[in-house]
Amino acid sequence: MKKHLGFGLLLAASLAYSQDPAHHDGVNRRGDHAMGFSHETTAHHFRLLKDGGAIEVETKDSDDTSGRDAIRQHLTHIAKLFTAGDFDVPMFIHDQVPPGVPVMKRLKKQIRYQFENTERGARVRISSENAEAVKAVHEFLKFQITDHQTGDPLVPSL
Repeated sequence: MKKHLGFGLLLAASLAYSQDPAHHDGVNRRGDHAMGFSHETTAHHFRLLKDGGAIEVETKDSDDTSGRDAIRQHLTHIAKLFTAGDFDVPMFIHDQVPPGVPVMKRLKKQIRYQFENTERGARVRISSENAEAVKAVHEFLKFQITDHQTGDPLVPSL
């Protein structure tokens, strides 16, 4: 119970921090720089799934093929970095170490990061059979949801 309460307090603190306009503007500015495309022309979603989750980014305009290609390039890169245990990009974007990252680094060989094209962009599917790794992935994705203010569900879907 203590660990769960600790994460709840951490999530509440990061939610308050993410709602600070200056912090959110910084996340968007650093994110646009790191990703190579604008948060205004794309839609980001972070999905929690029973065995992990997914990072999804798509262009808002179906005719934006250069944006779609930039998303695919970025998420291909992210899948490779995360597989290697390198989380410098989200640490730069969020100006902090996101929750879950230390465990995801330690258990990197037990977590799969699979890149997939979508019609307007791409997705990185994150999965593991290790319960501790799945919990860390959920912590990481919940942080992304709150810090990017996507409004995605904070509970896993089937």
